[in-house]
Amino acid sequence: MSFSLFLNGLGWRNRINQPDQMTTFNLILIALIQGITEFLPVSSSGHLILLPSLSGLADQGQIIDVAAHVGTLLAVILYFRADVRLALGGTLRLLQGKVDTPGASLALCLLIATIPVILAGLILKVTGLSEAMREIAVIGWAMIIFGILLYWADQRGPIEKTTENWTLGDAFKMGLWQAIALIPGTSRSGITITAGRFLGYRRTDAARLSMLMSIPTIIASAALLGLDVIGTAGASDLRDIGIVVAMSFGAALLALTLMMRLLQAVSYTPYVIYRIALGIVLLWIAYS
Repeated sequence: MSFSLFLNGLGWRNRINQPDQMTTFNLILIALIQGITEFLPVSSSGHLILLPSLSGLADQGQIIDVAAHVGTLLAVILYFRADVRLALGGTLRLLQGKVDTPGASLALCLLIATIPVILAGLILKVTGLSEAMREIAVIGWAMIIFGILLYWADQRGPIEKTTENWTLGDAFKMGLWQAIALIPGTSRSGITITAGRFLGYRRTDAARLSMLMSIPTIIASAALLGLDVIGTAGASDLRDIGIVVAMSFGAALLALTLMMRLLQAVSYTPYVIYRIALGIVLLWIAYS
């Protein structure tokens, strides 16, 4: 998940409305970037932060942030609908104080995996480190360093566990790694997949767990921001919201489908190469 939405929800950027005027091209571009990069291990937040910096386009604003994330949320829920149904049923068992079904175990693991990033986000908000981490140089270094780490985990990590082997201990460990993604350029999916590979999960299973972990985080942050957006969005925003939701949904579903299919035959190396190449370009821009 792009953590730009999560960070905005914590108050990292004081912008509620989108800019006064955004063209259809701007909206489609933002939605496509969000949708394509949300679940790939290449950092959607890094790309969205760079968009206004490098292109001169206006910052998209929280309304568009929420719309883009709603689209990607719908895509991941649709793709993993069987797991989502299982977790929802398990949540009802959890509310009854019971962890006696696979669904309840999955729901509890997702809850445990979400706690570290929420706590880390609150700490960063209190310490005021948010803006210091939004520099192009930080994004560039994060793209390279965590790209190399992904490659190392993917090549060296054992391949012995499946999603059904997910334990509370592994969920908490992956949650700790997920908190690192608060650094722009890290990639939430990339760092959790890295953790999954280090813990011994197969490529497709590490990606599957990473995608499932994105759901409660996106829901929580979208709900937090949605409270502000509901009170400020006007009738003229509905068209823009519709465009962004639809485009980000389609792009995310396509990207997610292709990645999960490709992982059955190839490694994460192509994403690592892209991360390193983009990171080098960003560092050149930052230091030139």
